Amino acid sequence: MPGMKRWALILAFVTLYVLHQDIWFWRTARPLVFGVIPVGLFYHACFSVAASLLMWTLVKFAWPSELEREVEEHESEEVETN
Repeated sequence: MPGMKRWALILAFVTLYVLHQDIWFWRTARPLVFGVIPVGLFYHACFSVAASLLMWTLVKFAWPSELEREVEEHESEEVETN
């Protein structure tokens, strides 16, 4: 993986880690988002979507291809022995 892409993914991970420490919405349920959702709940919903997107990005761009090769080699060996 090229260096710049790697650092961007690391920065995204660290940023999400810092944002997970959400001390700013602990003591209040106001304002209500869309008139019904407490701001802390909305924040966590948005955080969950962001974490899911980051995990998808990490799997898509940073997944070690060596693991896939090992599994494919292991599976082909099992097929040959059977």
